[in-house]
Amino acid sequence: MKALLCEQYGTPESLVLREVESLKAGKGQVVIEVKACGVNFPDTLIIQGKYQFKPPLPFAPGSEVAGIVKEVGEGVTHYNVGDRVIAFTGWGGFATEALCDSTKLIPMPEGMDFTIASAFVLTYGTSHHALKDRGRLKAGETLLVLGAAGGVGIAAIEIGKALGAKVIAAASTDEKLTYCVQHGADATINYATDDLREKIKELTAGKGPDVIYDPVGGNFSEAALRSIGWRGRYLVVGFAAGDIPRIPLNLALLKGCDIVGVFWGSFTEREPKQNAADLRELLQWYLEGKLKPHISGTYSLEHAAEALNEMLNRKVVGKLVIVP
Repeated sequence: MKALLCEQYGTPESLVLREVESLKAGKGQVVIEVKACGVNFPDTLIIQGKYQFKPPLPFAPGSEVAGIVKEVGEGVTHYNVGDRVIAFTGWGGFATEALCDSTKLIPMPEGMDFTIASAFVLTYGTSHHALKDRGRLKAGETLLVLGAAGGVGIAAIEIGKALGAKVIAAASTDEKLTYCVQHGADATINYATDDLREKIKELTAGKGPDVIYDPVGGNFSEAALRSIGWRGRYLVVGFAAGDIPRIPLNLALLKGCDIVGVFWGSFTEREPKQNAADLRELLQWYLEGKLKPHISGTYSLEHAAEALNEMLNRKVVGKLVIVP
């Protein structure tokens, strides 16, 4: 098998394509023939040693794959060789084979292709957990999505609309905002040309959003929190901008709002039954046409570093996918 390995922490250019031994399924595990692997921002962090998880070197990045079960280990009864599956692996997906615990597999729906399937679980799972569970978003409320043109941002827009909310999308270019509108955003804010606080005030008639979804961090977080509505919920999803903002806690007092952490990966480990129920709902929404993952590019293993650099430089609209 081939794998794009991180042999020492560094930039995407430091990854090395190797021919390695095929994987073997242990107890409760399956080996998947990888047909596609989604690219996510944590992939850029894990190869630098900056992510919450630090797998032993060498390892391949890539946390969500779609493919065909190649081998099942002892005790695996719900999956068989030849089954089409989606898997959340944590790492190891930038390869022609991936190893996964059978509890982290879900069957691929009929009619869903491998590329779309590999771009679905992490972004939509994160956004569903954030908005429905942690944010308690209700029909008729207003949702502000920062970094709205990225993978989790597009997912948040679509899930917000599925839950009946008014969605305001914020991004850095008009081109990105066009994609946001195509995926359901009711209104938009351009960081480069609009005053964020003034535009939020205008679009919410001075009330502020009920829920703010923030996967970016950086300079706009505090301004957005200062604009949140009474009893609002500010969702801390990630820090794609690189900077972790220092938020004055008196803002939570003055706004009567919640600042809520969202860590979907830990949620899947601690609450697997609820996560499974969430994924079933998401897949049903996909089959109903409510969710339409946006794939802006596919890359081979040989060119996967280019995809990671696109992610690092925040040039990606929707999702990129590695096709081994």
